[in-house]
Amino acid sequence: MDALSTLALIAGLGWASGVRLYAVLFFLGVLHHTAIIELPPHLELLAHPAVMVVSGLLFITEFFADKIPGFDSVWDAVHTFIRIPGGALLAAAAVAQGDQGLALAAGLLGGVFAAGAHFTKAGGRMLINASPEPFSNWTASLGEDALSFAVLWSAFKYPLLLLIGLAVFVVAVLLLAPTLLRGVRNVFTAIRRLLGHPA
Repeated sequence: MDALSTLALIAGLGWASGVRLYAVLFFLGVLHHTAIIELPPHLELLAHPAVMVVSGLLFITEFFADKIPGFDSVWDAVHTFIRIPGGALLAAAAVAQGDQGLALAAGLLGGVFAAGAHFTKAGGRMLINASPEPFSNWTASLGEDALSFAVLWSAFKYPLLLLIGLAVFVVAVLLLAPTLLRGVRNVFTAIRRLLGHPA
């Protein structure tokens, strides 16, 4: 795998995991099991039937949980501690063949992309939830589902296109940072309340 494809895989796995970790795990397993794509050796276990059953059930649960206004933000708050390490682990495992230094670097980069995607999603959802109607929430959630799969697919099939898209995403996040930070602050407030601390 060349450097461009490796970077795209690391970034794509990290970013998609930050938005829809369980969907990433499930679809990677399905795509490898059906021989549509060939996963790196350390990710092939995602195609194990037991892993696919569990990741599929978690994916279905998240699919519906993410469509409930208000509850989706609680779900995001809890998954702050799951999506980011998950993205880091997937990115590290994708390049873990014999070079531990490269795997660690990939894990760090994958974690950064997962964190960026997660907090952008969570902050945006907090802002959307201020709207009284549920349709914007459902539209955003379905869009995130589709975008996560598109990023995952592009990581394997169109690495250059993915890297250009992620560069545009980073610029957009920087431009929207003040607004998104308010949403992220609300996510941390929700976490504190879940842990029993005052806001």
